[in-house]
Amino acid sequence: MKNLQEYFEIGQIVNTYGIKGFVKVVPFTDDIKRFENLKTIYIDFKGNLILMTIDEVSYSKTNVLLKFKEAPDINMVEKYKGCYLKIKRAEAVKLPENSYFIADLIGIEVQTEDGRVLGNVDDIFKTGSNDVYVVKDDLGKQILLPAIKEVIKTIDIENKKMIVNLIKGLE
Repeated sequence: MKNLQEYFEIGQIVNTYGIKGFVKVVPFTDDIKRFENLKTIYIDFKGNLILMTIDEVSYSKTNVLLKFKEAPDINMVEKYKGCYLKIKRAEAVKLPENSYFIADLIGIEVQTEDGRVLGNVDDIFKTGSNDVYVVKDDLGKQILLPAIKEVIKTIDIENKKMIVNLIKGLE
């Protein structure tokens, strides 16, 4: 596979928590218990990836609380506020068939079944029943495509191409 993202963002440190070196993380994953299966994680600190060993995982409402072996107190983690947490692609969860990582879909070219280019996937947001792909063309015009079988016909991550059927009401 060519040009696939090597690291995935799985959360953002939004604050410290207590004085013992915990950080409060907003998770970017559907399963927040996922952090319990990680031994290490990377902090993206000013463009450098710093490998940290996870010492402890707990939870506060919808947030994850992490403590790192390398940073045993609040003074050592305070500088990481606002930083993103990343893992290597190889450590990512295995997805079910016909499921994709958001990072692999962003930027992919979207065409109709007759070859007309609609633009590129610019964003993805979740609704109750299915995801919605925000497709933007060169002029900034947006089309919202529900991620359902009737609309999304094929996704080719390797060639960065999605073929869609514009059902009535989408154009």
